[in-house]
Amino acid sequence: MTPPQDSATGSTMEHYVSPEPFEPHADARLTPEQERFYLASQWQLMWWKLKRHRLAVISGMVLAIMYGSIAISEFLAPYNLHTRNADFIFASPQPVHLFHDGEFIGPFVYGRDRHLNMQILKREYTDNPNRIQRLRFFCSGDDYLFWGLVGMNFHLVCPAKDGQLYLLGTDRLGRDVLSRMIYGARISLTIGFIGIIISFGLGIIIGGIAGYYGGLVDNMIQRAIEVVRSFPEIPLWMALSAILPVTWSPVLIYFGITVILAMIDWTGVARNVRSKLLALREEDYCTAAQLMGAKPSRIIGRHLVPGFMSHLIAAASLSIPTMILGETALSFLGLGLRPPITSWGVLLNEAQNINVVALYPWLMLPVVPVIILILAFNFFGDGLRDAADPYK
Repeated sequence: MTPPQDSATGSTMEHYVSPEPFEPHADARLTPEQERFYLASQWQLMWWKLKRHRLAVISGMVLAIMYGSIAISEFLAPYNLHTRNADFIFASPQPVHLFHDGEFIGPFVYGRDRHLNMQILKREYTDNPNRIQRLRFFCSGDDYLFWGLVGMNFHLVCPAKDGQLYLLGTDRLGRDVLSRMIYGARISLTIGFIGIIISFGLGIIIGGIAGYYGGLVDNMIQRAIEVVRSFPEIPLWMALSAILPVTWSPVLIYFGITVILAMIDWTGVARNVRSKLLALREEDYCTAAQLMGAKPSRIIGRHLVPGFMSHLIAAASLSIPTMILGETALSFLGLGLRPPITSWGVLLNEAQNINVVALYPWLMLPVVPVIILILAFNFFGDGLRDAADPYK
């Protein structure tokens, strides 16, 4: 081959060949961080994006602590659920002190002197500085059945010997409000999870059938959903709760209320699933599964639903507070859970009388964990909803 020549001078041009290996995409080589991102699964991308949402992370930690506490409610509560003290009815909260007369003593409360104010007919309790009652930690106190199975008497904190410890006051029967709030968390928190499992199961099945088959089946299911959604929720909850027999045991009442809340909440999930499946059923992988002979139940459960499961999880985290508020509202109105079951709604039922609230405002304290829980779920749900689409 003749070497190339310069057209201006006519001289022969030298030709240089690089001995380096030929790599046409060398400039486009991925960094380790980019490669880790492109090879990550959708769940890993969701987790990385959720960690950047600080408010959602803090809310998740709050929820983890609250739900972790229900496993050891008996240990955390200073008193047994049914312990009464007739000498301290409607006792006001006792503050915890560390110093007495400038001397560090450690966590303690002052003993209480009580008398009846005949002018306003109110029991009044005053601190007695001469009676120092040190708190005991990891101690033996009231007997209880751990999860109703094992007899124990070990507590995180206990009052002093022959002393009292009512950090949030007592109710009309002399029962510790703090202990009853800790016990009530077990019912109020779990009713949301059990209800969401039932409602999401119904929503995925019914919505999946409507979205996959379409046509007449979809129209019938949509009309049924519209009928259910046309009823106002609170009156419907009240009507269904009133149907529950009074003779039922507390356990049956608990599951009855859970099923009622779940039967009302499934319609929103069904519509979300239906809209997603209407779009996904036209994808190539769905057609390929049909041509290979896969059954509709397998296509829906194995190929279609996992494609938007992250969105369902985010929706579930926003639906749980609705169920918890529903149980609280029904129990507050006296139509939900009833004693001896203890929930936050049952505790708030005792604060219906405005005179009681004016004289004993600490009976409204069970509403505080309800507010914290709802806010935590909403912030955590917002973070999950943003993380559900990690490519944005």
